[in-house]
Amino acid sequence: MRNIFVLGLEPFNLSLMRQMPGTEDVQFHELLSHQEATRPAAGRIDFQNLLALAEARLDAFEGTVDGIIWYWDFPSSALGPLLCARRGLHGPSLPAVLACEHKYLSRLAQRRAAPAVVPRFCAVDPFGDDPLSQIDLDYPFWIKPIKAHSSHLGFKIRGSRDFRAALPVIRRGIGLFGDPFDAFMSHIDPPEEMAGIGGHHCIAEDIISAGRQCTLEGYVHGGEPCIYGVVDSVREGKHRSSFQRYQYPSQLPAAVRDRMISVAGRVMRHIGYDGAPFNVEFFWNPRRDTLRLLEINGRISKSHSPLFHMVDGSAHQRVAVDLALGRAPRMPRRAGRHALAAKFMLRCYHDGVVRRAPAEDDIARLKERFPDAMLRVLVQPDQQLRHLHYQDSYSFELAELFLGARNQRELLEKYRAAVELLPFDIEIEEADQA
Repeated sequence: MRNIFVLGLEPFNLSLMRQMPGTEDVQFHELLSHQEATRPAAGRIDFQNLLALAEARLDAFEGTVDGIIWYWDFPSSALGPLLCARRGLHGPSLPAVLACEHKYLSRLAQRRAAPAVVPRFCAVDPFGDDPLSQIDLDYPFWIKPIKAHSSHLGFKIRGSRDFRAALPVIRRGIGLFGDPFDAFMSHIDPPEEMAGIGGHHCIAEDIISAGRQCTLEGYVHGGEPCIYGVVDSVREGKHRSSFQRYQYPSQLPAAVRDRMISVAGRVMRHIGYDGAPFNVEFFWNPRRDTLRLLEINGRISKSHSPLFHMVDGSAHQRVAVDLALGRAPRMPRRAGRHALAAKFMLRCYHDGVVRRAPAEDDIARLKERFPDAMLRVLVQPDQQLRHLHYQDSYSFELAELFLGARNQRELLEKYRAAVELLPFDIEIEEADQA
């Protein structure tokens, strides 16, 4: 039996992982709990403490430690590779990880490997005397921390007024990820080109969100990149900054997907990434037939795992497990129950207090109507939406709903019917009503 340790292990993904074919010889162990890895009770991420805690648990394990996997964002996406490097386990090199995690350094690498798909960008010190003067981009542009996720502290800036409004919010909140990211970088010799640009900096970029967005899920094994799935990302809301659903397989033209795959391979080879999964997000503008690369993540997407399970017959943690054990991934294809699947994100676009959320009987009715449906309710009665963790700047996520179907029409019909079975009652704040 091989022992695989998981950062942020929780019941939802553990259930999917236990159903993966080809992993009967694998025992999964919690290295950090979901709360420890994603939402520490103290309200802040202590990277050094998490590193020490994970190492102590590995040291105390009486069996063999055969591999470590991760499928959550930072800090897991940095802790995992660092632990692998320290223990001589299979995993990507730390410089390659930094080239994925540090948004400014990543843009520099992308521009060298594939300049045609990279927007103009610049680093910004939000604590400088005149941060706006550091930006040489035209309005509108997008600004975000060099380390965050889920569009946390990301703002569309249409003029100086927007910038002045966003700046104090960024300054107050950037330390949430900035402090632990600086702690991670203390374990790596940074390249000269990013000297002084750390976790408390931002990156400003030209707007690239015109058109259709998708994510390429892949890995590099023995120096050879491989893309095994393309997932469409459908956006909605103010500035189209919030995800409405992820849908697999992609409906983009095959020729467009092939171009994205070629670009992703060039970039991953350039940064020297190897021995681990990754995903790359792109925008395709069909009117101009242009590609723009949004970002690279040095992990699989846990949001896509149920989609691969429904369509291909296995959650794609299987790819991470195979690579952690040093073997070529063996991901099945189109062996699942459904022709397509989607993760729908149920959102609210104003602050308020949750007065009602789906209860067990509501979920039971959903499962009776759609037995393959999977639901994760993210809020509870009496909860204030603005206190939710890691939301984007324009909405609050109430629940995640996974559905499979035979075709697009059936998928959307199932979604509309499912929403009717899931009662959410949000009492809007008076300030939001004004």
